[in-house]
Amino acid sequence: QVQLVESGGGLVQAGGSLRLSCAASGRSLSSAAMGWFRQAPGKEREFVATISWNGGITSYADYVKGRFTISRDNAKNTVYLEMNSLKPEDTAVYYCAAAWRYYNSRPQYNYWGQGTQVTVSS
Repeated sequence: QVQLVESGGGLVQAGGSLRLSCAASGRSLSSAAMGWFRQAPGKEREFVATISWNGGITSYADYVKGRFTISRDNAKNTVYLEMNSLKPEDTAVYYCAAAWRYYNSRPQYNYWGQGTQVTVSS
């Protein structure tokens, strides 16, 4: 059974930075696509970023492009999300997810962490 544990969230002022980590246990992430998602109060969960199994391909939502960077260290079984130039609208619970299967070339995320809160004050 795969367990994903996010950490690194917290309270930061607008313009600040945070680095989120997602550590896995129970299975190697080395062949999994990994993603970060977020959910703000009263809103649907939304995609933030994804990274391929070897880190060679990354993709970002337009609202974080140029500010957030996803990366991974397969030796440490960990995925990261570096968040810079944070805005109040980035406030949300951030979740990492793992996918070993694809449908129409899209990762099917079926393992999720419990989330970490990020709050950006204005």
